[in-house]
Amino acid sequence: MSQSDTARAVRIDKWLWAARFYKTRSLAVDAIKQGRVQCNRERPKPSRMLRVGDALVIEKGDLRFEIAVLEVSEQRGPAPVAQQLYRESEESRRQREQQSAQRRAQRLSAPLPPQTRPDKHARQRIRRLLGK
Repeated sequence: MSQSDTARAVRIDKWLWAARFYKTRSLAVDAIKQGRVQCNRERPKPSRMLRVGDALVIEKGDLRFEIAVLEVSEQRGPAPVAQQLYRESEESRRQREQQSAQRRAQRLSAPLPPQTRPDKHARQRIRRLLGK
């Protein structure tokens, strides 16, 4: 590996931290080890060198990001700068927005918990309804 190749590559765990996908490098390492990150359709090790043009698939909970690496960086900067390190595919963005809308609709349709504890009369009505 030449000097210019080394300068244009960075460890995948450092890049995930710098691009603000994970709060700490140790969380990024854990996600990589658990198989939640794929690089060019392969399961990488945390020390794998990431280069411009690599394709990543990152799964965080229910969210799935399919991104292309535009720049490499070892330094964590502000969020607008971190977002310039990658480009997310339109399909991935559309799926995430759809999942977000579904979660929002489920949350809005779920019954709200009571604001206060039931008083004596409400408890009696509840007991009657339950047959106790």
